[in-house]
Amino acid sequence: MFLRKLIGGNCQSHTEPAHSRRRFLKTGIGACTLLTLPLALPQAYAKSLAERKLDFLNLHTGERVQSVYWAEGQYIPDALQAIGKVLRDHRTGDIHAIDTNLLNMLHLIHSQLDSNHEFHVISGYRSPATNGKLSAHSNGVAKRSLHMQGKAIDVRLSGYKLTDLRAAALSLAVGGVGFYPGSDFLHLDTGQARSWAG
Repeated sequence: MFLRKLIGGNCQSHTEPAHSRRRFLKTGIGACTLLTLPLALPQAYAKSLAERKLDFLNLHTGERVQSVYWAEGQYIPDALQAIGKVLRDHRTGDIHAIDTNLLNMLHLIHSQLDSNHEFHVISGYRSPATNGKLSAHSNGVAKRSLHMQGKAIDVRLSGYKLTDLRAAALSLAVGGVGFYPGSDFLHLDTGQARSWAG
């Protein structure tokens, strides 16, 4: 029943064609994949089941947001919109929804460091136009960057060393963690678990 509800369809009977069963299985596998990241992170949330809060300062625009983005078992749409606005592409003004799994990663890092300080944002969402320009001038910018999907962010954390931020991120063992000490930021994304230094 839960899987049926999750994927938004009805279970297929054994008398239906094989291609219908294949579609059902593909959908189910896709739904399970979407759940992988949140299910990998439950223990650190035990401390803060009531609400999840994040503070951001966009270093390019000077804008801040202090937002409880999850409370009473659900995400808060207005809070997610406010975060998306502050994390927009500052070059074009384009706004994109930020992956809630990315926000949860940042919240867990806060929990690991026992911090209530704001994240300083170097880069949040990047439009395809901005990403194309940046990748044309730098080998360090991926042509298919997850920044273009709202699934990546480049940050530092006020009051903490970059090495401490990196250690907390790596301890989660999920997503991408890129360490850029020369530019003083940490890249985080919700892609496959991996790490690198740039």
